[in-house]
Amino acid sequence: MLDIHDDRSLNGKNERERRSKRRFLIDQEVKYKMLYGQRIAETGVGRTMNISSGGVWFTTENMLTSGMPVELSMSWPVLLNDSCPMKLMIYGCVVRSNEKGAAVAIERYEFRTQGSKTFQQNGVPAPLEVRLTN
Repeated sequence: MLDIHDDRSLNGKNERERRSKRRFLIDQEVKYKMLYGQRIAETGVGRTMNISSGGVWFTTENMLTSGMPVELSMSWPVLLNDSCPMKLMIYGCVVRSNEKGAAVAIERYEFRTQGSKTFQQNGVPAPLEVRLTN
């Protein structure tokens, strides 16, 4: 991950980046769902380009409609306690979209665990069928 909060040239003048949140370059696959009420209007897959606590910029398969609610899910690149993979769920609204990608303002987010790698690798598979006898 790289911090990209730095000086930028705006209109030929050397000014400080105007965004108030630090952005980090995180390149991960992201799945998105465009929501229309309780229904899923569109789904797709892309890649995150950068993330801050306020928003996400990611590539999309199609231009997304500004103002629409969206749900994003991505595998987090760091393991919890060095063993448990996590998924980041982001809920927000599309604020900008073009042929290259979309920007989503984050309204809320949550981390979900995906099970310990150790448990997944060394675990005993569950029986397919259990029969009880009297």
